[in-house]
Amino acid sequence: MSETDAVTPKLAAEHGLSAAEFAQVVEILGRPPNLVELGIFSAMWSEHCSYKSSKIWLKRLPTEGPRVLCGPGENAGVVDIGDGEAVVFKIESHNHPSFIEPYQGAATGVGGILRDVFTMGARPIALLDSLRFGSPAHPRTRHLVAGVVAGIGGYGNCVGVPTVGGECDFDPSYDGNILVNAMCVGLARADRIFTSAAAGPGNLVVYVGAKTGRDGIHGATMASAEFGADSPGALGEKRPAVQVGDPLTEKLLIEACLELMAGDAIVAIQDMGAAGLTSSAVEMAGKGGLGIELDLDRVPARESGMSAYEIMLSESQERMLMIVRPGAETAARRIFAKWELDFAVIGRLTGTGRLVLRKGAEIVGDIPLRPLVGAAPVYERPWRRRDPEPAIDPRALPERDPFAALERLLAMPTLACKRWIWEQYDHLVIGNTIKRPGGDAAVVRVGGTKALALAVDCTPRYCRADPVMGGRQAVAENWRNLTAVGAVPLALSDCMNFGNPERPEIMGEFVGAIEGMCAASLALAYPVVSGNVSFYNETSGRAISPTPVVGGVGLLEDARQAVDLALKRDGSALILIGETRGHLGASLYLRAIEGGSQGAPPPVDLAAEKKNGDFVRALIRTGRVEACHDLSDGGLLVGVAEMAMAGGRGVALAAPPAELPRHAFLFGEDQARYLVETADPAPILAEARAAQVPARLVGVVQGAELTLPGAGAISVAALKAANEGWLPGYMAQA
Repeated sequence: MSETDAVTPKLAAEHGLSAAEFAQVVEILGRPPNLVELGIFSAMWSEHCSYKSSKIWLKRLPTEGPRVLCGPGENAGVVDIGDGEAVVFKIESHNHPSFIEPYQGAATGVGGILRDVFTMGARPIALLDSLRFGSPAHPRTRHLVAGVVAGIGGYGNCVGVPTVGGECDFDPSYDGNILVNAMCVGLARADRIFTSAAAGPGNLVVYVGAKTGRDGIHGATMASAEFGADSPGALGEKRPAVQVGDPLTEKLLIEACLELMAGDAIVAIQDMGAAGLTSSAVEMAGKGGLGIELDLDRVPARESGMSAYEIMLSESQERMLMIVRPGAETAARRIFAKWELDFAVIGRLTGTGRLVLRKGAEIVGDIPLRPLVGAAPVYERPWRRRDPEPAIDPRALPERDPFAALERLLAMPTLACKRWIWEQYDHLVIGNTIKRPGGDAAVVRVGGTKALALAVDCTPRYCRADPVMGGRQAVAENWRNLTAVGAVPLALSDCMNFGNPERPEIMGEFVGAIEGMCAASLALAYPVVSGNVSFYNETSGRAISPTPVVGGVGLLEDARQAVDLALKRDGSALILIGETRGHLGASLYLRAIEGGSQGAPPPVDLAAEKKNGDFVRALIRTGRVEACHDLSDGGLLVGVAEMAMAGGRGVALAAPPAELPRHAFLFGEDQARYLVETADPAPILAEARAAQVPARLVGVVQGAELTLPGAGAISVAALKAANEGWLPGYMAQA
């Protein structure tokens, strides 16, 4: 059929539009759409682009604060860090492409998030990633790990932005749908933030960057549907929907755009991300309340004979769309020519409110923008919550050798050291990384005395057991990780990874997570300034665990005050801040040692989180804390071991309190807790009592072993061997 022929409901269904949605398109146009118009509607109304199942719930998240300069709605969030500077950041998913083609899927996920940040006028200064893979026993897991890690490293290393932190976990729920979430952080002048709202009828529409090819067509719609099968053959059919990245071109694009942004040529700018030229043109003109006309013959093409449909829906990478002030195009063209990038005037803004597309002598698309953008379907999908998990009584569990349990925990995939991953990333390029991967948060210098703390967090097993409490905990743990290095948490970006929202139990997980995140963000004064929703993460009806990943940014006014988790000197005391009740529901101890996953997750007392965190941060600021570590996965004994392994020092642990079973005290995952190392514990304990913050002495740094009354000792070297050996050994298997 010709691109300008009217399409059928059957073809619309193949593009992901429901019968009701297609009828709405026909009503908007006053006629059936042609193929080009159908492709545009299907992309813009896809779950990936329109947020049609999540929009009503996302509006409940707190998005404002005294430092917030730009919240959700732009390419990235912007937060004031003083002295005329702003931090620009966002986290986003590239899950489906990475499962189909792990190297390119992960690489282009990095490229896309970089563009989201520098399109706002910020120079990217750091990358982080949050990775979830299936069971290590699954036949594709090792291949996926190798490809994803190589893709992230290959792109980030070449473009010259350090990958400074992240997280990685393994769980069977991700066997058929891995998660690859990428976060980018950039630095900009607070008074030079660029947005995407077009302005000025008659202004030129300029295409810059790489040429357009046939890669990535239907990427947005592919990301808005679950996988039907996970066989290599079925996945191979989807490979054309995965983009192909070129980090060296991205580096040139960053420099060219930032050079042009130093002047006043740009009115608006937008990354060509999901849905490519379609989304960038539609969003820019739509936000500005204008029309836009494009001549598709002027679009730089990498392949001959590309149709209008292919040009509009291609998701070829390293491309941007700009609105340029009249008369500025000549100087702008010179800049992009210097950087050896394409620069093409492909259209102009109009006052018609319509998207008009020309190719040759034909008008191949003519759509009113207001309903295309504003009348996209919004669904309040039915949802339900599952019954709560029963409480776990730790006294019903048998006593076991704590050091044998510890060694086993440290070698399990969740807690195993991920050095094999981060050593493939350049985390020192640019020269501003103060605290490297492997701690609670990365710390990056941003000029003068200041530094930013950066972390990503989520505990999906908590979210599966209780989405509300899991949502609270994701925000609270991220806030704690920033606090643990001494930073004031500023704001967060979220990446909401869930299954099929058309299933009420999945929608209930999403609604619950939003409720919990909202409560935590409000209580901790930790607003949500950007984010992404990724639904349909399932294969043949098997959904992933609910995974609302939180990426946070904190500020250190004096970078010299930053601390890490490594124990520093013999004779120092270890103080446990926060209350311990020995909560073992949904814990790693229960999974690894007792073979169960039942039980409610630990409750998150947000008032205690705020009070304890503020207390710890104030201690760090006074310089009396040698090391600090928040407690989460695995509880107290795992936290002590991680500090010991990082510092190469032992700890003589005090006997657990008599009122709790030993395994509950040592491995319970109670929240709002920190371990701090100090040379002078008495004043800190007194200050904690005065502030009504629970605190107790739990050990003394000494020797090269962990010792515990009644349990003997284990060498830190043995624990480190167990912790660092699993992932390299797994990846080395044939």
